[in-house]
Amino acid sequence: MLIGVITGSGTYALPQLERREPATVRTPYGEVEVVRGTYDGVEVLHVARHGEGHVRLSSGVNHRANIWALSELGAGAVIGCTVCGAVDPTLQLGSLVIFDDLHFISNRLPDGGLCTFFEQEGDAARAHWILHGGPYSEGVRSALIEATRAVTVAYRAGGVYGHVDGPRFNTPVEIAQLAACGVIAVSQTAGPETVLCGELELPFALLGFVTDYANEVLPQQPTPVATLTQLMGRSSEAFAQVLSGALPRIAADPPTAAGTVFRIGSDGD
Repeated sequence: MLIGVITGSGTYALPQLERREPATVRTPYGEVEVVRGTYDGVEVLHVARHGEGHVRLSSGVNHRANIWALSELGAGAVIGCTVCGAVDPTLQLGSLVIFDDLHFISNRLPDGGLCTFFEQEGDAARAHWILHGGPYSEGVRSALIEATRAVTVAYRAGGVYGHVDGPRFNTPVEIAQLAACGVIAVSQTAGPETVLCGELELPFALLGFVTDYANEVLPQQPTPVATLTQLMGRSSEAFAQVLSGALPRIAADPPTAAGTVFRIGSDGD
């Protein structure tokens, strides 16, 4: 089973990935650099969403091309890894979160377009992604939770992920609004990844690593940029430890995608 792994800020390569085969994949949405290899004996497709050296800010990530490429290459599941800012003050810096819900009310891509693959009128594949529960695959989440229990990093097995548009960080009132909606942590890339994987019926789950407290979450203790940078550097090892445990579990017990994709067909509503 092929498993896609998407990494972000601070993780531009997977050191444990063996037999690496880099390739440029052409998609209807643009080209994507994908590295294929084996990770603890599991076949993996790795995409670094920001590119080597963080050449793309969050506002420049081509989410549709990334997800399309993983699907086209045969990924049977996808894990997204993201460093994030805590909105819940009880989250520990340097801890992991396996999210179980999503706040992405704008449903927009970085270029302002709607976050969907279903653009063509009359396309027989056009559909609604109907969510009976959360937007994340329970099979992938369970594998991540089991793997996280075995590492020496604090974690939370649940919580709402909040997607925010970059590249700027948020104002205090914006963070307060997200907190009122139940969001526990935010970052700038995983909303589109969640939705687009859902539309392609790719089982997807999101793993976060907390690097800072969002604006005015702890008014007397704002996170220094140096701390954020240091923790970002530590995130790669934490993600690697979890992937080592989760990938074999997913490969051994292939998961199902979240929700139902209701195809409209060619005859209209």
